[in-house]
Amino acid sequence: MASDHLLAVCVSGFNVCVCVCVFQALTCFNVETVEYKNICFTVWDVGGQDKIRPLWRHYFQNTQGLIFVVDSNDRERVAESAEELSKMIQEDELKEAVLLVFANKQDLPNAMGVSELTDKLGLHSLRSRTWHVQATCATQGTGLYEGLDWLSNELSKR
Repeated sequence: MASDHLLAVCVSGFNVCVCVCVFQALTCFNVETVEYKNICFTVWDVGGQDKIRPLWRHYFQNTQGLIFVVDSNDRERVAESAEELSKMIQEDELKEAVLLVFANKQDLPNAMGVSELTDKLGLHSLRSRTWHVQATCATQGTGLYEGLDWLSNELSKR
């Protein structure tokens, strides 16, 4: 079994820690080890509150994959999400990390679709990074396994 490190940064409106339900509800700065598709993930849920964002970088060492969860229904703060994501992926420790964006809350009628969210996050400019945006609804579990399948496949190539 491979032993990979995965940093899960859960961001939903930046003030609520919304965690990927497939891993179970975690509180901020909680750590879980999850095996999925023969890959052992160490999942760090570091939350999204303003006051703890500067602490994120302490969890970046040895990270091979990054899950960034965005509230697709929060159009007012998507620019802030883009800015925080940009800051994170510029960190030296995350230079080689694969990026999976969970476009969460796709069940809501005004949620941005994958294409729109991709544009607003500026992901097309990431030419030297492997990334994927997966439409999800964490409360229903929709799209979570598809995203994890993609991430597992990418990490197993390394």
